[in-house]
Amino acid sequence: MSAPVITKTSLAWEPQPLRGAFGFKGGSLTELWQVRCFLATDSGLAASGRSVQSVLWSDGAVFARWGERAGNERMLALTRYALELLEGMALSPPPEMLQVLLPAVLERGRALTEADGLRATFALNALTGIDWALWKLWRLHTGCPGFDALTAPYRAAAPIHAPALGVIPLLSYDTPEEQILSLAEQGCFLFKIKIGADPDGRGDREQMLRWDAGRLAQIHRLLQDRDTPWTDCGHPVYYLDANGRYDTAERVERLLDAADRMGALERIVLLEEPFPEDAPQDVRRLPVAVAGDESAHSAADAARLMDRYGYRVMALKPIAKTVSVSLEVLQAAQERGAACFCADLTVHPAMAELSKRFAAGLAPLPGLRVGVFETNGAQNYVNWKAMRRQSPAWGRPWEEPRDGLYRLDGEYYRTDGEIWTEE
Repeated sequence: MSAPVITKTSLAWEPQPLRGAFGFKGGSLTELWQVRCFLATDSGLAASGRSVQSVLWSDGAVFARWGERAGNERMLALTRYALELLEGMALSPPPEMLQVLLPAVLERGRALTEADGLRATFALNALTGIDWALWKLWRLHTGCPGFDALTAPYRAAAPIHAPALGVIPLLSYDTPEEQILSLAEQGCFLFKIKIGADPDGRGDREQMLRWDAGRLAQIHRLLQDRDTPWTDCGHPVYYLDANGRYDTAERVERLLDAADRMGALERIVLLEEPFPEDAPQDVRRLPVAVAGDESAHSAADAARLMDRYGYRVMALKPIAKTVSVSLEVLQAAQERGAACFCADLTVHPAMAELSKRFAAGLAPLPGLRVGVFETNGAQNYVNWKAMRRQSPAWGRPWEEPRDGLYRLDGEYYRTDGEIWTEE
């Protein structure tokens, strides 16, 4: 059977406002652009793939130079360029197609942003919706029944079928105390805390360290006496996300020393992306597990972080860095016995379902007694309830958490959580 050829592509997008300034990496967002890519072949196959643009996350330097709207315009133009490249290409396994697209898209991205050092994550973020649409087409073309079978060639270990997943909420710089307490009342037990603040916009690392320590102390004061059955320590635990804002291991150690003095060190199960990707450092002496995220653009990047620098966890972002790259990173991590989990990018509910299905096949992180995945759209989007109604999973039993957990039954795995259903 000859491979179908992609003959038609199109692009749609809309901005979705956020409830308030969403702060991280020393900057903040007010909206996120929702993108849908459509692909059709000469054999009559058709599929769409969603993505969300986050210029601040994918390349903070581009965001600082162009600002929110102009940065989004450039990423959207890059997605449009990638769709043009696809027309006339024969369908093949999506990781192979991504290998063809990525170098050209990255090169065009450098021109569009006028940034010779453009991070590969910017290009991957622009390609995420396209990659997901390609996976949908590949499933239709091959007749592969579901997610496990389709992704099996790209895993080093067989997937599990987790009976439940805990939700990881995000605490940004500005998340108020009442919301943190509300999340705890809802049963949340692993809290992602954004650190690396720049409170006065001066880039003062010492001031950043003091602010981060104070923020952690504030959150720990609210949560320290609560109990949960889903962690080894019996209490809520923390996942610190630095987004590359720390410059030295010594400064990270000072933050962790402060955490130890306040009784919070044993609660820190993850420290993600402490250093800039162009200045990685050995983390083996740090008393917490360190995870890679933005700096793992490929399996080779992930392997380098684990082998050379001692990273023990990889954050997977099928909704931000493509399903294809996430599978490659997962394989590299599984070959080394490292743990993995799925992190969010404040995505649309339909994309959150894709991340959930990916996470449902992963073992729990060390320190936890159940699997987890991050989703924070409900906290941050103004129109979250209306967006939920656009998801094929809307109203299904696994769509919303109960007591901090998503329950995943046989029907969930039979349908793959409706991730293949077109909207």
